[in-house]
Amino acid sequence: MTVRAVHHLNCATMCPIAGFLLGGDSWRGRMVAHCLLVETERDGLVLIDTGFGTRDIEGRTGISRSFRALTGPALSHAETAIEQVKALGYQPEDVKHIVITHLDLDHAGGIGDFPHAKVHLHAREHAAAMARTNLRERERYLPAHWAHGPKWEVYAEDGDTWRGLPAVTKLRGVDGDIGILPMHGHTRGHSAVIVKSGERWLVHAGDAYFHRNSIEGNAKVPFGFLAFERATEMIPAARRASVAALRQLAATYRDLDLFCAHDEREYAALAGRA
Repeated sequence: MTVRAVHHLNCATMCPIAGFLLGGDSWRGRMVAHCLLVETERDGLVLIDTGFGTRDIEGRTGISRSFRALTGPALSHAETAIEQVKALGYQPEDVKHIVITHLDLDHAGGIGDFPHAKVHLHAREHAAAMARTNLRERERYLPAHWAHGPKWEVYAEDGDTWRGLPAVTKLRGVDGDIGILPMHGHTRGHSAVIVKSGERWLVHAGDAYFHRNSIEGNAKVPFGFLAFERATEMIPAARRASVAALRQLAATYRDLDLFCAHDEREYAALAGRA
């Protein structure tokens, strides 16, 4: 087995306004940035999403005042992936690979803290972030996050299928079952990331959805999350199709743990189990 252990990290606590519209009972809500740190036997550490990075905390990447006001990020050094890697007894250089669901500022801020790591992502996401052709993409993608010139590894839908879905099932240079599962819509190249850990699969759905009820289907999704999903989606039909595919995946297979990036309850359950 090439995956020895998986650590669940929260790399960006956020307290968005209008928490009562997000299923809470106060003015400020609470969200996390659920990242994974995967220990492999041969290829060092693999970090899946990064949350905010050191330069974000220090105010050197251009996070806007409007984003800060809307989402209420904690911007804590202790929450950065690099500090949590150190707390686990590793060095930043041990992170050999980073896999990104998408390059939004709250998912890719920590890339620069690991300048020697290869960064794996979907080709469409890389192209969209480099071009930043419209206002929405100029706000969500911050070039300062990759100003160091990462070693990009980009992928398209030309790999194997996984449980009936198109996927790249094996990252280049990684001897382990870690793959990119295209789930476009939130951004042009947004993808989920799958990891085989023991007898179970972890499915990191990124921002394909924001609240567990989108997948569980036993209750309504709070209005605030629905509104935010629609306000930030780039391809509405594709995002809806992605959610439907994830819902079907969760209903069909019992050997997987499916979670999104920002649901605090999903994070707490999986971090506690680990």
